[in-house]
Amino acid sequence: MAGNLRKVTHLGKVGGLRKVARLARRRPRVDLSHPARSPLGSSVVNCVTYRDGVRVPEGSDLVDAVKRVRKNGDGFVWLGLHEPTDQEFAGIAELFDLHPLAVEDAIEAHQRPKLERYGETLFAVFKTVCYVEHEELTATSEVVNTGEIMVFVGEDFVITVRHGMHGSLGPLREGLESDPQQLAKGPAAVLHAIADHVVDDYLLVTDSVQADIDQVEMDVFAENGARADPGRIYQLKRELLELKRAVVPLGRPVEDLATRPIRVVDPEIQAYFRDVLDHLMRAKEQIAAFDELLNSILQAHLAQVTVAQNEDMRKITAWAAVIAVPTMVCGVYGMNFDNMPELHWRFGYPLVIGVMSVACLVLYRGFRRSGWL
Repeated sequence: MAGNLRKVTHLGKVGGLRKVARLARRRPRVDLSHPARSPLGSSVVNCVTYRDGVRVPEGSDLVDAVKRVRKNGDGFVWLGLHEPTDQEFAGIAELFDLHPLAVEDAIEAHQRPKLERYGETLFAVFKTVCYVEHEELTATSEVVNTGEIMVFVGEDFVITVRHGMHGSLGPLREGLESDPQQLAKGPAAVLHAIADHVVDDYLLVTDSVQADIDQVEMDVFAENGARADPGRIYQLKRELLELKRAVVPLGRPVEDLATRPIRVVDPEIQAYFRDVLDHLMRAKEQIAAFDELLNSILQAHLAQVTVAQNEDMRKITAWAAVIAVPTMVCGVYGMNFDNMPELHWRFGYPLVIGVMSVACLVLYRGFRRSGWL
């Protein structure tokens, strides 16, 4: 079924959908579960029908699959898309009677995490995150990369629209198919699995970010911590802010899914959403703690820089005092007056050099003893 959907998404009429979809029967099946984008050049990643939690063997087009599900009154269709265009999504929106505002949000992306109801359809937006591996954290290192997953949930269908090059739902689909009892609970089970998958990724990313924060903290409080690059701290704060924008706004939608009665969400599934909410709160608390810790690290670094500057100023002052003694003596005897003490004495020059050396040595030892040098 998935092989021919690259043409299905280019048509805006249901009749055209049916005509083109029949071509699938003459094409070999292509597994599109894992690639970020279909190798056929379409936005369609996969399209599967499930009945009683089991994948139904393919052999009919998308329109026939939807009609059969609605006629029998059981099962649902799961359609996965990756960054569809207006033209690609037009026919699908008409077939499933999706609200234009939700369709616009799904195509344009860059949405805030939210949960909205349009008639009998539930529309949810999730921000996906992934940790960007790097050998060394610098002031320009990318730490967190974000994407989006939009989910349309109806009585007999689930449509997932993914934006970004990470967060593939292929492994998630396989995990659900290995648990037919859970998948048999309908489209809401898929919505829960996606929410749980996204929130679990939040926890994985926060654990990885914590390792970067620990490394920065060690560098700041090291012996030469004042020389640490403050740009790394600011970069971590910027990346943490991006993570915060993905995690914090999701609290209200998940809470609604866990507590408020929603027609397409079975009360049995709501218990699972409470577990997701618990994990989400943990991620939010970690991010808040990281933000406070980075503020403390930054303040400690600035304090260390101030102390180091004071140390440098004391050293400069001490050396200036030491150098001032010979400078003063040389300045006095460089005035070239005729009547000056010891000016024409044979041992005058060695005596002046000796006095300057002793004075400088006394000052140096005094400053060393007081910790200025």
